Amino acid sequence: MRVLVAVVAAVMAAGSATFAVAQHQHSHDASAPPVRDDRQFVKFPPALVEHTLANMRDHLQALQEIQLHLGMGHTDVAARIAETRLGMSSLGLHSAAEVSKYMPQGMQDAGTGMHRAASRFAIVAQEAGVTGDLKPVFSGLAEISAQCVGCHAGYRLK
Repeated sequence: MRVLVAVVAAVMAAGSATFAVAQHQHSHDASAPPVRDDRQFVKFPPALVEHTLANMRDHLQALQEIQLHLGMGHTDVAARIAETRLGMSSLGLHSAAEVSKYMPQGMQDAGTGMHRAASRFAIVAQEAGVTGDLKPVFSGLAEISAQCVGCHAGYRLK
């Protein structure tokens, strides 16, 4: 169990570091000129902006819950959360067909990549409950996060 907790902590730290690097590629010197945000603006209708931001917050909450359950050894619960809240079967909950109409292709690809990665994660998490092999689980979790980080590094909503 201690090994599992250590692995979860290491994965979370690595993910946090990746996100921090992606979002803060600048100096914190107060005298330095402000850094431009070169992410592509994506214009959504106002109602869909709020809806999409709420979905993204739920995605973050789902990732946190997955990590919590992995830390407790509940791979089956982590798998269920991943599939129902992030995986391909969650697309209807997020009105993906409506929202994707406003996304540039790269943003669509990142979203689809995240949903597919979550479904693949759900499978390896279920398998880990039988095999005890957690390496694919943490690789799969990193793959989900990488899609999120990549999208947020390239796009922002208007």
